[in-house]
Amino acid sequence: MIKELENELADKFDIHFTNHALLDEAFTQASYVNEHPNRGLKFYERIEFLGDAVLQLTVSEYIYKRYPQMPQGELTRLRAAMVQEDSFSKFAVECHFDQYIRLGHGEEMAGARQRSSLLCDIFESFIGALYLDQGKDAVVSFISKVIFPKLDQGWFDNEVDYKTSLQEFLQRNGDVDIDYTVIKEEGPANARRYTVGVSADDQQIGTGTGTSKKHAEMDAAKNALQDLRQNQQ
Repeated sequence: MIKELENELADKFDIHFTNHALLDEAFTQASYVNEHPNRGLKFYERIEFLGDAVLQLTVSEYIYKRYPQMPQGELTRLRAAMVQEDSFSKFAVECHFDQYIRLGHGEEMAGARQRSSLLCDIFESFIGALYLDQGKDAVVSFISKVIFPKLDQGWFDNEVDYKTSLQEFLQRNGDVDIDYTVIKEEGPANARRYTVGVSADDQQIGTGTGTSKKHAEMDAAKNALQDLRQNQQ
C-alpha cells in the first residue's frame, strides 16, 4: 500500500522519499499498530504534531507576504480558514491520501477512512514526514500545488469577507455608494469566468475575476482594498 503511495507522490508531485519509514509512520493509525503488536510499528501522532506546526508557519508566511496590506485580524481569519480540519480533510482526499491509511479492522469497519478528523490528521502527518525527510522547501513546493491555488479559486472567501472590509474602509468617514458591475463573461457555460469592477461613488477602484460572480466580486473588493491601503501609506 505504501509503495503505491510512493508511486503516486512521484507521479503527481515529483516527491521521492529517502526515509520510507517516515511515510509508513505518517499513514499508520494506532488501531493498526495495536492489531500488529509484534511488528514494531509506529503510528502518526508525533509526526502529525510536527506537521501541524509546519503548516501553521508556512501558510502564515505565505499570506503575510502575499497580502502586505492586510491587517492582523484578517490574516488570522484567513489562516484559520486555510489551516483547519475541514480544509485539510478535503486536501487529503484530493491527494488520495484516504486510500493509503493503514487502519485496524475495527476502525475500517466503522468508516474511519472517511472521517474528517482522521483525514486532517493524515494530511498533517504527511507534511511532518515530508518536512523531516526533505525540509521546508519541499513542503512549500507541495502546498503551493495543493493549498495556495485554492485562494484564487475562492475557497476561503466566506471566511475573509473582503466586501464587508472594503465597505467599512470606505465608509469610515461617511456614506459611500459602492457598486459591483460585471465587466466581462468568458468561457463555456460549464467553465464560466467573470470579470467584475467595483466602484465607489461612480469611480472604479478595482477589478477582480472568478468562476462565479460572487467570487469575482470578492476578488475585486480584495484588490481594491489592497490598493487603497497601499495608497494611504
